[in-house]
Amino acid sequence: MSLPSGAIKPTRPALRSEDAGRGQGISPAMSTTGLSAVAESYQTFNPRAYLQNNYMPPRANFASEDFVVPWKLRCLAEAFATGEICGRTLVDIGTGPTIYQLLSACDFFEEIVATDYLEVNRDVIRRWVRGEEPGAFDWSPYIQHVCKIEGKGEPWKEKEQKLKKKLRKILPIDVHQPSPLGSLLGQPADALVSSFCLEAVSPDRRSFERALQNVTTLLKPSGHFLMIGALEESFYLAGEAKLRVVPVREADVREAFAKSGYRIRDFRSYTMPPSLKIGVDDVQGVFFVHAQRSA
Repeated sequence: MSLPSGAIKPTRPALRSEDAGRGQGISPAMSTTGLSAVAESYQTFNPRAYLQNNYMPPRANFASEDFVVPWKLRCLAEAFATGEICGRTLVDIGTGPTIYQLLSACDFFEEIVATDYLEVNRDVIRRWVRGEEPGAFDWSPYIQHVCKIEGKGEPWKEKEQKLKKKLRKILPIDVHQPSPLGSLLGQPADALVSSFCLEAVSPDRRSFERALQNVTTLLKPSGHFLMIGALEESFYLAGEAKLRVVPVREADVREAFAKSGYRIRDFRSYTMPPSLKIGVDDVQGVFFVHAQRSA
């Protein structure tokens, strides 16, 4: 995750898409105020509550890909299976307290960099890598499912250890800064991945587009960007925190990537069924986009 001063992984601000579109008229002062409000709202973000709400049943039901979590895992697995998305460094923009979005990537990169605006989320990832947190969230069903859909016969424990070894850096990030990682990264990344971040930490569509432009500076020319995000969502809950999201539609996401100099390679949408609308957000769907930066 990352925020006004960073990128927070799953969170989002309010404003309807159409209001945000009009928001080309939002003044810089209003935009700054909005970013400050987003940053403040994340101070009560509860990683455990967030994981419980979104990464346990019913949403995390691996019996069928009609459920949202297996759908996301397959989108990522199929993108990496092409073999096109590879190199030395992969940067995850707004990792939050989750690692599922990195499971299919670990065969294709020498190192993976996790980032988040919130120290509490960075600490969750550090503890998972080190195996230091008793009672930590159990990612084993996710790892087992990814091994199954990849079809390589890889033991899930091996994949888990491989990812832990490649997660070498866990850095603070601010997606609303022109240089989101400052000088911490060094060379541009070969690829980026991000899930439920930019729309969750932007008060309006203009800020969402600028955040995408900012994180694009972390990616080398011709590099690939895999993004998963919420469609038409205005809020989500994480413990005491009610976090506002800027509602975006498929057309908004496509336009933002085009403005940042990308070519869309694949775009998929998932419609959230009534059975998965469980009161922890008002999300209407999920998008997956594979985009490639211009050379």
